[in-house]
Amino acid sequence: MADRVLVPYDGSPQATDALELTFDEFPDATVIALYVIEIPDGRWAQLLGPELQAPVSEKAKEHAADVLETATELAAESGRSLETNVVTGEPDDRIVAQAAAESVDLIVIGSHGKEGVSRVLLGSVAETVVRRSPVPVLVVR
Repeated sequence: MADRVLVPYDGSPQATDALELTFDEFPDATVIALYVIEIPDGRWAQLLGPELQAPVSEKAKEHAADVLETATELAAESGRSLETNVVTGEPDDRIVAQAAAESVDLIVIGSHGKEGVSRVLLGSVAETVVRRSPVPVLVVR
């Protein structure tokens, strides 16, 4: 059984389904909702690392806080507590890095179809997380 579960949460229906499933299936686990403020490819991507972070706007930070407040409300409705965290960068990279940094046992991630044949079953972020994760990944459709 998983003691620590990371749920990437962006407020989408798929992420909400993943969070709710986590509350139902892992009642004793510590749940961490992670919001990634996406920094586009380019020069800023070179700055990402354990100590350097690209600057983000106050509007982006406020949006992240609002999204995670919704996740916290979902947790309260389920009678659960929730840890939250906001990071910046490429979502797939940061999810995998956060899983290692938080010493989680499992990632529960929502999936949704993207364009192209390879994205029919998994979204591109979920697909990359599944391939690169240091821990098991449960994909919720």
